[in-house]
Amino acid sequence: MKNYNNTKASHFYVVGLNYKKADAEMRGKFSLTDEAKSNLLEDALLEGIPSIMAISTCNRTELYGFAEHPFQLISLLCKHSNGTVDDFQRVAYVHKNNEAVAHLFKVGTGMDSQILGDFEIISQVKNGFITARQKGLTNNYFERLVNSVIQASKRIKNETEISTGATSVSFASVHYILNNVENINEKNILLFGTGKIGRNTCENLVKHTKNNQITLINRTKDKAQKIAGKFNLIVKDYADLQAEIQNTDVLIVATGAQNPTIDKELLNLKKPLLILDLSIPKNVNANVLELPQVQLVHLDTLSQMTDDTLEKRKQYVPQALTIIEEIKAEFITWTQARKFAPTINALKAKLEEIKQNELNYQKKKIENFDQDQAEIITNRIIQKITTHFANHLKNEETEVDESIELIEKVFQLATLQNE
Repeated sequence: MKNYNNTKASHFYVVGLNYKKADAEMRGKFSLTDEAKSNLLEDALLEGIPSIMAISTCNRTELYGFAEHPFQLISLLCKHSNGTVDDFQRVAYVHKNNEAVAHLFKVGTGMDSQILGDFEIISQVKNGFITARQKGLTNNYFERLVNSVIQASKRIKNETEISTGATSVSFASVHYILNNVENINEKNILLFGTGKIGRNTCENLVKHTKNNQITLINRTKDKAQKIAGKFNLIVKDYADLQAEIQNTDVLIVATGAQNPTIDKELLNLKKPLLILDLSIPKNVNANVLELPQVQLVHLDTLSQMTDDTLEKRKQYVPQALTIIEEIKAEFITWTQARKFAPTINALKAKLEEIKQNELNYQKKKIENFDQDQAEIITNRIIQKITTHFANHLKNEETEVDESIELIEKVFQLATLQNE
């Protein structure tokens, strides 16, 4: 996987961390806001990194890109987040070339998600790539790879039932409420934050709780009003937050801020309160647990819930993996073809040169030399030779880099690898 960009950046890496080794606090340190992602990409341009993409969700933060060494990407991640290199070394991972490709396929298809089969992640991959492309930080290889992952995600969604039940953090939160709050249809529910997770949670609340006492609060009121209008819900001003919490039985926090938006000073409780924090970093200060009336549940707990829906999904994993391997194999074949194409073209040109020299020599040596006939014969020979080499390089068992190096050495070829 060398020299795809005709630069020194010769390897494709993914560096990042996810829910498997990094807890919510650590993931919060490395989370990237939209502004941080934009600044990171700008710095990558200045540092000469040719292609890079950033994704940051509740469960993972990852950079995909070409670099001479993965530390270039790790440094960018640490610079634009609150994580340190020491933190990274404890909980993160680095994958290179084909391993990085395989990782992106697993991530983009929901096979690596905390909730198996979560298809929300593919939109993050798409958006990450679009942002990178707008800044001129993608290449043909990267675009083909992301499109292949999108194709795999679509096929898995259409050809398997792994998304049956549509489990997500928002669904899991409502599932938790249904299982742990008696007479939920009679309780006061307050949703604070109406971003993507908040919107999805709101829809699930309306659909599954049959509760018409749901109140929405958002710093920007008109965003909450748009959602409330769909379901005929109540919207309150941000200034009313403290007063509304006093009347609330279940508080769902989906604010997505970098610092806590709820702490014990804000709570002046008259009755028990269940708080669900769906944010990364955590947006509910742990000091709320100093109040005996408070029960706090974070999204990590919600995401680890195993129910019948998730168990049913597992039976479709083999089918999903088969689809991934099929599309990934097509992508690898494409990468190999574009890798050895310059060598085959250079070989063909070399053989043409040898042919022409030989024809010129035979023309002088042989009287009545039939050059047209000789051209036909030698052209067929050149075609057969280059086809044999191309078929050899296409073979899955072939060490492509070593074979290219040997061909170039034997025929003394000078090739220029394409982007």
